[in-house]
Amino acid sequence: MRYLLATTPPYALVLLAGPEDEGVVGEHDEDQEHVAEPARPPLTAARAREMTAGLREAMDHVRRSVAVLAARVRDAHTARVWVLLGHSSWESYCDAEFGISRAQAYRLLDVARALAAIHSAVTAHADASRTRDSDPEAAAALDYGLSQRALIAVSSRADDVAELITRRLTTLAHSGLQALGEATVRAVVRQAVRDIRTAPPPPPTDPPADPTVAALRRVVDDLAASSHAIGELMLEVAPVYPSDTDAADILALLCEQIGEPLDHGLAARRYAMSGDRRALHGTVL
Repeated sequence: MRYLLATTPPYALVLLAGPEDEGVVGEHDEDQEHVAEPARPPLTAARAREMTAGLREAMDHVRRSVAVLAARVRDAHTARVWVLLGHSSWESYCDAEFGISRAQAYRLLDVARALAAIHSAVTAHADASRTRDSDPEAAAALDYGLSQRALIAVSSRADDVAELITRRLTTLAHSGLQALGEATVRAVVRQAVRDIRTAPPPPPTDPPADPTVAALRRVVDDLAASSHAIGELMLEVAPVYPSDTDAADILALLCEQIGEPLDHGLAARRYAMSGDRRALHGTVL
């Protein structure tokens, strides 16, 4: 076999065809053709669990890293650091310093806005006062298990998320049924983000011109408000974590004692969790 050093990048040895290989470049010899790849050992359940745990750990690390990055982006944007560094705008600063686009820079701000609202709601609660810290690493240490996509989706309604978290943590604390440990707070935060993210925009506030329709709307609004109050009471007995099936077992006796149909009680509980009146359709409304 003959080799020639290439004269243009990438510089490498090029195998030249010779008479012995009949003009076929790179043909394997007989011994190479019979060399088999080493067989992979069979995957065991223990190894599968180990791989899954490794993936989970990597995903958790990514979420915490995004939280730290977003918090620092927020601080840099608030301080207007681009002005002192001679950049004309936030987007030109991000492009020159980090090579990220304007859209990416503002998405990070959206993530930071949502995380800041959530962290403030959690740390403002008396039982979570030990987490009261504005440092980005401290905020990120509270891993709520939220994806960047979910945080971006609720960033425009961050105040609604924070209000819902505060209300639910307060309800849980007053019920005394469950300690507000990290797992509980994490579940409350995740459910609140999910509920706000999936809830439709609020209906228009302009009153109908027809007085009869306006009167009927007031009746429906009052009924919805009463159902929400009932739902909050149901959440004191069956918090946000149990499924409807599990909550039905918990609430059956209570609904019987107060004379409320169980399906109405469950619907009111769903409405209190989501704020979406569609939860009442087919039962209360």
